[in-house]
Amino acid sequence: MARVNGLVKLNKIYTRTGDDGSTGLSDGSRVSKDCFRVRAYGEVDEANSAIGIARLHAKGAVAQSLTRIQNDLFDLGADLSTPELEDAKEQKSKALRIVQSQIDRLEAELDSLNADLAPLKTFVLPGGSKAAAHIHLARAITRRAEREMVSMAREESVNPLALKYINRLSDYLFVAARWCNDKGEADVKWIPGGER
Repeated sequence: MARVNGLVKLNKIYTRTGDDGSTGLSDGSRVSKDCFRVRAYGEVDEANSAIGIARLHAKGAVAQSLTRIQNDLFDLGADLSTPELEDAKEQKSKALRIVQSQIDRLEAELDSLNADLAPLKTFVLPGGSKAAAHIHLARAITRRAEREMVSMAREESVNPLALKYINRLSDYLFVAARWCNDKGEADVKWIPGGER
């Protein structure tokens, strides 16, 4: 893999360098494939894949948002795969990081969808329409990615905006799933103890 004008150029898919259980980070350093950092961006990749499936079933504003979110999640993966540099100035010019404007846009889209929904009076079960069911799955995977990022943050430095973004994303996905269920009308309601 090489970088050309800031973009990635894949010359060859396999390198054999990871056959020993290690992988390379964005800065060229090598780490174990099961370290917190790799697990965190691996979970982000899984969330991104689930969102890709959800996007196949979503329409309108949600489909457009999910496309942008998939790009944001690649930015998040790049952020997580790049350890903090000693020199903050050097880091600013070299590392791709999640920024506040990405969070602001996500919150604005969340607020716009939520304005169409009736307030919740009970918990909802993951399901309903195909789009909603897939978005709920992506939300659960996103929460797992967040847990991995929190674990990573106990061991090494994590961009606080990355943590904020992943937390807000799961909120967005919950609201988007409800919106895809006829703006909450087709939500599957939880009935506590109802199956006893």
